[in-house]
Amino acid sequence: MRKYEVMYIIRPDIEQEAVQAAVEKFQGVISNGGEITKHEVQGKRRLAYEIKKFRDGVYVLVNFTAEPAVVTELERQMKISDEVIRYLITNDVA
Repeated sequence: MRKYEVMYIIRPDIEQEAVQAAVEKFQGVISNGGEITKHEVQGKRRLAYEIKKFRDGVYVLVNFTAEPAVVTELERQMKISDEVIRYLITNDVA
């Protein structure tokens, strides 16, 4: 199993319950074959530049260990999700 870090930005115009549901959905994808070591919802922040006509976003940072197949599924889920406006999955070397 490898260590990964994912940072994703959720649309700011959805309600808090929908944000929580999206976070739980992605946690479920990771937990199905991986283990979350750190999870942090950083809250609503200003974006450096406009993305899909949004100036703000809810930032979420997750560190986890998993097999590459779990990362592939997580990426697929984030691509088709309407809540996520941007994401980045990286290998965690620390």
